[in-house]
This record gives sequence, C-alpha cells and structure tokens, in this order.
Amino acid sequence: MKISYLKLQNFRNYQNKEFNFSDKLNIIYGNNGVGKTNLVEAIYVLSLTKSFRTNNDRNLINSESVSTKIEGEVEENSYQVIINKEGKKVKINNNVISKISEYITNINIVLLEPEEQMILKASPQNRRKLLNIEISQLKKDYIVYLNNYNKVLKQRNFYLREMYINGNTSNDYLKILTNKLIEYGLKIYEYRNEFINKINENISKKYEEIFESGNLVIKYESSYKNKTSDELKDYYEKNYNREVIMGKTLYGIHHDDIVFNLDGKNISEWGSNGQQKNALFAFKLAEIEIIKEEKQTYPILILDDLFSALDNLKIKNIIKLLNSDIQTFITTTELERIDSYLLENAQVINITND
Repeated sequence: MKISYLKLQNFRNYQNKEFNFSDKLNIIYGNNGVGKTNLVEAIYVLSLTKSFRTNNDRNLINSESVSTKIEGEVEENSYQVIINKEGKKVKINNNVISKISEYITNINIVLLEPEEQMILKASPQNRRKLLNIEISQLKKDYIVYLNNYNKVLKQRNFYLREMYINGNTSNDYLKILTNKLIEYGLKIYEYRNEFINKINENISKKYEEIFESGNLVIKYESSYKNKTSDELKDYYEKNYNREVIMGKTLYGIHHDDIVFNLDGKNISEWGSNGQQKNALFAFKLAEIEIIKEEKQTYPILILDDLFSALDNLKIKNIIKLLNSDIQTFITTTELERIDSYLLENAQVINITND
C-alpha cells in the first residue's frame, strides 16, 4: 500500500501544500516545530479520519481558517477527509462515504511514535483504544459492533439509574438491553481475541530480533473469555441488584485489558521505560505481518521521531526488519544518525518555516 500524493489545505501550519512521495523510504527532515509531525499526522488522518495527537478534530484546522481538507492518492484511488466546525466528511474518488467503517479499512497504516509508550502505564481505556484502532482497519464489522455496543451500554446505564431512582421493579426492558449487550460484546471479544492470538504469533520473535533477548507475550484479559451467551445472562441476572444500586454496567468488554508480559512478568509493573517502549514497537511490527496476511499488502509505516526514542543499534535492527516493499515515513531532526545507504535510497523532504 503506497501513498503517492498528498495535498493539504488549512491543515495545522500548512495552508496550501502538495507533496509527492517515494513508494519506499521517505525521510521528513527539519528543525523542531516546523511541521514534520504535522505532515505524517495528515497521512494518518487521511487513513483513519482521526489524529493520533488530539481527540478534537477542530485542532487540525489552521487557526486562520474554518475548515481543512486532506486529499491523497493511494493505489490510484483518490481519498479526501474534510473537517469543519459542523463535522467531518470523507470521500473516495469524489464519492461521499456515509459510513466511516466503509472508509477506514481502505488505507492501512501503522504508527510508531514516542508518546505511545505511555499506553502501557496508562489506564485500560487507552489500551482498548489501541486495539479498537488497529482492528477497525482490518474488519469493517468491528467498528459497527463497537458503536452498537457503546450505544446499548449507554442506554443500559441510563435505565439502571432510572430503575434505582424510580424504584422500578420490572426488569423486562433491562433484559432486552442485556441480551443486545451480550450479542455485540461476544462479537467484539471474538475479534479482539483473534487479533491478540495473531499478534502473539510474531511479537516475541520481533522483540528478540530488535532487542536481542526476551520473551514477550500479550495476555488478553476479558470478563467474556470462555463464556457462552447463557452464562453471561446468568451473571448479569445474579448481579442485577448490585448494578441497579451502582447505576452502571459492571461487567462487559468495556472493561477489557491487554497485559504485556516480558519473561513472564507484567512489563508495566516490572519493566523499565525502555523495555515498555521496546514492547510497543514489537507489537506494532507484529501488526504489520497481520495486515500483510489479511490484506495481501503491507501497510504504510510511520516512524515519528524514532531517533529520540531508541539508540542507534535498536534503530538499525528495526530498519533491517522492514521489508523494502513497505512504504515508510521517518521524521527526524538528525540526518547524521541515518545510515548513508538509507539516505542514498530515500526521498528526503526538508520541512522549513518558509
């Protein structure tokens, strides 16, 4: 999968800028604060319709404008993401796509960036978000099930609070909501479990090849694990009174988590910052293999500020693992840290304030 052309209108610090890219290695070079990360962020937004740096789409719009448009050509197809204060619109070959789930599976992308290492120490919600982003690129139905689950969860929590406040003794409607929650939750669990199993087929090898030692395994923790629909219904029934008192759903895939175990120990508790960073890098490299298997093509790879995150040896090991068929974007302020052979075979894009 290759992006050959990108046009930015009023995106961050780019008012009107066009780029053409190599289908192999692209090095985005410049001083801090000139817009290197903004450029790869735009590629990410074109792929997934959202940023990896902000949850507020309005932050992507140039401060002097009211809307932004990102346009790119990927595998001879034209893609557009248009954002304004009213919302977001996406197009493929100038045709408006009404469902985001139909759009985001078209351009697969894998991002490695320093801030993500905090995911391992952050709340489970951040790790669930990581899973949701990665799986949504592969499975159109996943985001549909996830949206449906969240809608039912919101309805169920609201009704539980109403039952407590009003002293409602009938739980017929609650049972309907519970059954739908279980239906969507089991589908989400299946997708997540399959994804983690595939990650584990590659992640330990990737970790050892880059960092030279260590057995890394991802453990998927879910209350839905090995549970049938009937078993889940029984559990919700037994906890009916407790949930009414608490006014919220206490059980379900919205409490799922993933644990990175290095040599049998939870890396978020026992690992160094470096080991946590390395584990996430290995996770993303293992994901590349999943995308290749599922889509029969490699994803676009973004390595944002990689040289500030790793030493030269680990960087060289990562680069060695990258297949030449993977279109790669590297942002850096330090060209001298890039191997001369890579520089000779890369397109270097110098970003300045001009």
